[in-house]
Amino acid sequence: MILGIGTDLANIDRIQGTLDRFGDRFKNRVFTQVEQRKAEARKDVAGTYAKRWAAKEACSKALGTGLAMGISWKDMAVTNMRSGQPVMAVTGWAAGRLAQMTPAGHTAVIHCTLTDDHPWAQAFVVIEARPNAGRTT
Repeated sequence: MILGIGTDLANIDRIQGTLDRFGDRFKNRVFTQVEQRKAEARKDVAGTYAKRWAAKEACSKALGTGLAMGISWKDMAVTNMRSGQPVMAVTGWAAGRLAQMTPAGHTAVIHCTLTDDHPWAQAFVVIEARPNAGRTT
């Protein structure tokens, strides 16, 4: 069953302006070290940060909270599988919210997709509850 859906659209030029203005202060407030290493190793640094920004916004919407209810930016982090597929992981308050919204006997799975076409970066997040093994409902 679907527990939540979120999407966000981020302007890459706006993220570049924020990077230019605030640099490490912005990066360290919003992105994990893993996310920063990934972005800094890419040709399109701002685009990579913008996609992850959009993913965090989309995840907070899928959790039904937005960013106003206690979720820290770093409570949501995007990594990539070996294949390149993005993966959203949650910790802290976001993980607590996810546990709270997941029905008993189910496991939550967060699906995440990212795309960009300058000047836009977009993310979709879908949170699914899958029945645990042996459960028929």
